[in-house]
Amino acid sequence: MSNVETIADFYRSKHLGVPDNLEREIGHFNAFRVDELYHTSKPIRYARRDYYKISLIRGHYLYHYADKSLEVSGPTLLFFNPRVPYTFELVGEQVPFSGYFCIFKEEFFSEHMRLSLRELPMYAPGGKPAYMLDQTQDKNVSNVFEKMLEELRSDYRFKFDLIRNYIMEMVHYAMKMQPAEALYQHMDANTRITAVFTELLERQFPIESPSQQFVLRSAGDFAQQLNVHVNHLNRAIKLSTGKTTTSHILERLASEAKALLRHTDWNISEISYCLGFEEPAHFNHFFKKQTHMTPSAFRG
Repeated sequence: MSNVETIADFYRSKHLGVPDNLEREIGHFNAFRVDELYHTSKPIRYARRDYYKISLIRGHYLYHYADKSLEVSGPTLLFFNPRVPYTFELVGEQVPFSGYFCIFKEEFFSEHMRLSLRELPMYAPGGKPAYMLDQTQDKNVSNVFEKMLEELRSDYRFKFDLIRNYIMEMVHYAMKMQPAEALYQHMDANTRITAVFTELLERQFPIESPSQQFVLRSAGDFAQQLNVHVNHLNRAIKLSTGKTTTSHILERLASEAKALLRHTDWNISEISYCLGFEEPAHFNHFFKKQTHMTPSAFRG
């Protein structure tokens, strides 16, 4: 079970149909008008994506980025980092909302330009991804998005080269501005980061086939997914729950092991593999330590 939303997942979730050549492309790019895809106030799922996203969003909403939040009212240019989970939620009854966004794989740039997107200030670790716009700036950025949409409809041979330039135009436009300094530690940051950790942990389950594998196995794995220091993650979870990060992971792993032993006919080696253990003996040791029984005795 994937913990990262892919571009194919994005197309499926919006009922757009996955492009036929998506798997064969070295990179991918597309652009959309927000009001053509989002017609509900339901929050977007808090998750990491495997693609970059740049959005111009108008309205009043809360933007949650790892364990921080930003309250925005008015047009805002946002640079979504694929290494950091995020979501946003509308404030009040203001549906539909408006704006634009584009999505693209890192290879869309790296295969054609020497630039590394990770070197840009808005994508650097600890960088501020939000830029609030005034009316003139909103119009200028909107025009760039409209030019992207126009090129996507054209049959111009070099349209994607032109689109890469449009993306860099927005990047430079943002870099000349001051990022929103109101990106703040959430009032209850410990609770928020614990909730996100729990969601990432639970999203790996249930294990539904012997080929599926539990991959986020340590506090360090989760800290990397959340783009926070592992000590910060451990402290937040301990303060919120009274338990360590490792305890939560091991308890959930033991719970899934019990379910697989009870409700599948998979052999111990298969269960060991899908739960991320290199050897069945390691799984046996883990299970006995957690339950005081061997897997075979538990299945009994």
